[in-house]
Amino acid sequence: MGSMLTVWGRRSSFNVQKVMWFVGELGLQHEHIEIGGRFGGLDDPAIRRMTPHGKVPIIDDGGTVVWESHAILRYLCAVHGAGRFWVEDPAERARIDKWMDWAHTTLQPDFINGVFWGLYRTPAAQRDQRAIQRAVARCTGHFRLLDRLLDGRDYLLGDVFTLADIPAGAHLFRYFNLDIERPDLPHVEAWYRRLQERPAYRDHAMVPFEDLFGRLEY
Repeated sequence: MGSMLTVWGRRSSFNVQKVMWFVGELGLQHEHIEIGGRFGGLDDPAIRRMTPHGKVPIIDDGGTVVWESHAILRYLCAVHGAGRFWVEDPAERARIDKWMDWAHTTLQPDFINGVFWGLYRTPAAQRDQRAIQRAVARCTGHFRLLDRLLDGRDYLLGDVFTLADIPAGAHLFRYFNLDIERPDLPHVEAWYRRLQERPAYRDHAMVPFEDLFGRLEY
């Protein structure tokens, strides 16, 4: 497939947005092929040869195929992030990994699966309002935790943008643009404004999602 990085997945996919945001931060030349959702293609034999489950994102980086968004982020960081994002110290990498995994295993299930899918992507007649309210309440706790962490910091781990900021920060455009109850989050809001100053964030994480309203299919 050549040496250029290729990324598969629709722009409105949350997990694809994390990958594309980091591709933008790294300034990598790439080809982005939109598949999934209204684009279809997930059952294409060529896609199924690359990934066993037929989900995006998928990358091919000069013959190295990687799927799963956080595996892709870590791969890109290790291969292309030297001098900016990759750190050799295992203890420092663990600081980053903790927040990446927390965002993936705690924040994302409650917000993307619980709130965004439950409230926005589910047709009104099928919504479980009690489940949505419980998910919103859990997200309130998660974002308050982030707000405390960000007190006195520009980014999650301090004054420097790291890979830790991507999985959690990718939620903010949707979180602040849904019609839900939100607590007072001055430090998260300042972090969100800071992220919006980054061209890669604007290009890849602030993707309009109106076409997903009331649509349950991938």
